[in-house]
Amino acid sequence: MGADRRSGGLWRHHDFRLLWAGETTSGVGTAVTAVALPLVAVTVVNASTFVVGVLNAAAWLPWLGLGLIAGAWVDRVRKRRLMLACDAVCVLVLLAVPIAAWSGVLTVGQLLIVALLVGASSMVFSTAYIAYLPTLVAPANLVEGNTKLAGSRSAAHVAGPGIAGVLAQVAGAAAGLLVDAVSYLVSAVCLLAIDRRELPPQPRRTATNMITEIGAGLRLVGTDPYLRVLALYAATGNLALTAWQTLEVVFLVRVVGASSATVGLLLAIVGVGGVCGAFFTGVVIRRLGSARGLLACAVGTAPFSLLIPLTGSGPRLALFAVGGAIVSAGLVVTNVIAGSFRQSYCPRQLLGRLTASVQAVSRGVIPLAAVLAGALGTALGPRGGLWVATATLIAAAFALLIGPLHRHRDFPDEPSAELRDSVAAGTPE
Repeated sequence: MGADRRSGGLWRHHDFRLLWAGETTSGVGTAVTAVALPLVAVTVVNASTFVVGVLNAAAWLPWLGLGLIAGAWVDRVRKRRLMLACDAVCVLVLLAVPIAAWSGVLTVGQLLIVALLVGASSMVFSTAYIAYLPTLVAPANLVEGNTKLAGSRSAAHVAGPGIAGVLAQVAGAAAGLLVDAVSYLVSAVCLLAIDRRELPPQPRRTATNMITEIGAGLRLVGTDPYLRVLALYAATGNLALTAWQTLEVVFLVRVVGASSATVGLLLAIVGVGGVCGAFFTGVVIRRLGSARGLLACAVGTAPFSLLIPLTGSGPRLALFAVGGAIVSAGLVVTNVIAGSFRQSYCPRQLLGRLTASVQAVSRGVIPLAAVLAGALGTALGPRGGLWVATATLIAAAFALLIGPLHRHRDFPDEPSAELRDSVAAGTPE
């Protein structure tokens, strides 16, 4: 499968277009829910700041408990079928929220269950999706594919919050979850229309071998110098970003006094930064190299997060937009570069486990972060909690300096000896 060098690149690739269309639509729905769900909690069931933190934690809890098992599972099965099943679960679960809200029977308990089930489905889908992309496009096209997908996700963060804000004003916050349910349905239809057939999975192995395979993925992340520092950065960064995202709606509504529509507009502007980051990813790699480009974007943009807790009413609302947009741009560039590196660096038969291992480390902290953010918001106030979050994000960026990134212009093209050893240990003959 060679690189697609035709005019238009992957836009001329039928199966990639379908994957992109489904992911983009689903991304819009997810961005709507990211705003709508805390708005539902705050405005419909009158949840406290701490409960909003617990609600956010529930969506990420499956990464902590089931992520490693999901990675080994993904390496054994047809990934598209698994992704379709995840979409179906999300459609059914999300539809239940607006129905309950409009019937007057919605409770915090139901919102927690919905967040947990959607989080579990999203965890499995995300792991399968990262391992599925290299089966559709050539290795030389992975950066282009990830850039296009990241750009559309960032664009979704532009459209999604605005849609959520308008829907909350016109039809109530619960209407946003209906939009998300429809978006998962569109994602499933696009996946069904993909022509390329997956190779059949390897024969099912015993539970003992699954434990061995999970260990291979964890061992790789712990021993490879590049993967280790990237996992540390992702974990610390997610700790900060989860606190930020948990508190931002409460902060803007209850401290700044912004309306639902204004909250949606501000978060949409933050998403514009992500779109710009995706647009310039290729330029960053060409000018600085993949390793130094990632380092420069992470360290150079993180300090702008200090503008977030300085936000106030009136003209000071611009501080949230500017700070959030710049941080978002840097995060998109670093995520595209890091994700493309892992996909090309890791042999196909280990990619699901590697993905799950990285995400178990990086996303496993999110439930804890969400609860801590709720507690910080209660103890220090939402603004005080945001100060702690921004300091943590800056620390995460500078933690990249302890690894090999600053010594090399680009990430390596060949797997390390540790990676080859892990493949041998985790993949039976």
